[in-house]
Amino acid sequence: MADPRRATNIGQQESSAEGRIPPQAVDVEMAVLGAMLLDKGAIAKAIEILDDTSFYKPAHQRVFIAMSALFEHSEPVDLITLIEELRRRGELEKVGGEYYLTELTTRITTAANIEYHAHIVLEKALMRQLISASSEVTSRAFNETEDALDLLDEAEQKIFQISEQRMKKSFVSMNVAVHQTMEMLESIHGKHSGITGVPSGFTELDNYTGGFQKSDLIVVAGRPSQGKTALVLSVARNAAILHDVAVGFFSLEMSSQQLVLRLICAEARVDAHSVRTGRLPEDEWRKLSTSVGKLYKARIFIDDTPALTALEIRAKARRLKAEHNVGMIIVDYLQLMQGPKNVQSREQEISTISRSLKALAKELNIPVLALSQLNRAVEMRGDKRPVLADLRESGAIEQDADVVCFVHRPEMFGINTDENNEPTEGMAEIIIGKQRNGPTGSAKLAFIKQYARFENLTRFREAAFLPSEPVDEAPF
Repeated sequence: MADPRRATNIGQQESSAEGRIPPQAVDVEMAVLGAMLLDKGAIAKAIEILDDTSFYKPAHQRVFIAMSALFEHSEPVDLITLIEELRRRGELEKVGGEYYLTELTTRITTAANIEYHAHIVLEKALMRQLISASSEVTSRAFNETEDALDLLDEAEQKIFQISEQRMKKSFVSMNVAVHQTMEMLESIHGKHSGITGVPSGFTELDNYTGGFQKSDLIVVAGRPSQGKTALVLSVARNAAILHDVAVGFFSLEMSSQQLVLRLICAEARVDAHSVRTGRLPEDEWRKLSTSVGKLYKARIFIDDTPALTALEIRAKARRLKAEHNVGMIIVDYLQLMQGPKNVQSREQEISTISRSLKALAKELNIPVLALSQLNRAVEMRGDKRPVLADLRESGAIEQDADVVCFVHRPEMFGINTDENNEPTEGMAEIIIGKQRNGPTGSAKLAFIKQYARFENLTRFREAAFLPSEPVDEAPF
């Protein structure tokens, strides 16, 4: 697909044809170019924010390209060298000659406002790109031979590419970075629990991660029926009920009703199969009714739209952040997301999706948990323990993720005891195969299959010798 920034002139033509002048700020463009002639430092700042297509006036595009070329080759950038460079390119008269270039230098006396002016130019350019993209989509939509879904996909990609330009960040000086880091350290100083992120509610796991950290992409992977969805539902419940963290849950596989049924059964410790078949005893029904009240107040927001694109998830997540200050996003699961249609392979599609989820975590500054399937290679291994190479369809998932956790239930593979000769029945390992800013290892949890419920293993084993009534504040 063509770069939407290259549509600037098209946008000018279309808008002019309609008798309307596109968004532009020619005087500000002149101020930017004048500042670049005044101060070499201003050139670096302008190049960081703009490119030639950001300018509305073609003459300004040519001047910017010429100055950028001089700067790139470490040549002096002043009125004389610029005139010679444009003359060499055969473009001096096209930009208005020496008189016009001289006028640029007289328009401004200081380069102090270069960044402010450059952002004005960028904003106008983005508006023109939006006009161009929407005009193209409108024109094609009138063509009845176009496939509506293909056109929608291309429109999303165009808008996504335009929005990406606005998110570019520059360098942060060390004094600013140190100040920001110290503020973060002061905020967590004295938290003796060691939990600095969103707690999972599982002690062993949180001991490794310190909770799920802001801006991290956490991939939760496993073979089918290992309990991936049950685990992240437990995490969502613990975060929302125990810590009042708003959670956005994108379920691309199960309906919202199926998810809520799982949550209710796990919360009440009742058999999900008995509930689905209407064979729940009266005392169990009372437990279920009590649990509904607790979940009713939980700030968990479920979207069960199938085949969502990265752009759609990003737009919905932004709205959740604005309206409910969402503190964590969960996507179940990554391979069911719809990638761009113009990619050449499934691997490239998954790479694009994983990269977009990492970008979402950074943009909203919250942890994003994405479930992922594993390939069959894990089942060919003697111990059946998953490794990073088992991540399905793309090595980019491993690369983009800050944390990779594998859900591993040995009993599902006929393994009856672990390395310490402990029984594996009802036990699940959360294997941390990668953690960018922490240790790797294995956290052991209890998994109660009939409730699809995870619990801390120590508490579960202690409870085996106690009455089985649930403890309200206990995480699952």
